[in-house]
Amino acid sequence: MSEFSHVDDSGEVRMVDVGGKPAVRRRARAAAVVRMRPETAARLRELPKGDALATAQLAGIMAAKKTAELIPLCHPLPLTHVEVALTVGESEVAIEASAETTAQTGVEMEALTAAAVAALTVYDMAKAIDSGMSVTDVSLVEKTKEPA
Repeated sequence: MSEFSHVDDSGEVRMVDVGGKPAVRRRARAAAVVRMRPETAARLRELPKGDALATAQLAGIMAAKKTAELIPLCHPLPLTHVEVALTVGESEVAIEASAETTAQTGVEMEALTAAAVAALTVYDMAKAIDSGMSVTDVSLVEKTKEPA
């Protein structure tokens, strides 16, 4: 089993030194789900453009850009692309977020933050009509890197 990357040999937290690593093209995809009553999902589907889902999409994109401010030991990254897609199902909103950069470290945290904040925004927008919602399955789906 490997060691925690953000803990040094004496057990102190630290920011990982990526200075010696080459910049490469990196992409990460993450997902989250907001589970809700079918009636809530139906009402979300009926909203006009510019609705709660558009707000959640924008919140996810903005969150990806702020990840280094939210997660203490994350490196600030020059994001080249962030995308957040929300799909309303029978009794859930499925969220997929992706983030891309050319840098010395990955963008998993940015993709995960985008998915999580988009899910929390859906929750916030619909909580008045469904207090039983839950945010679940926040997970990294894929990460890739290729030469710059």
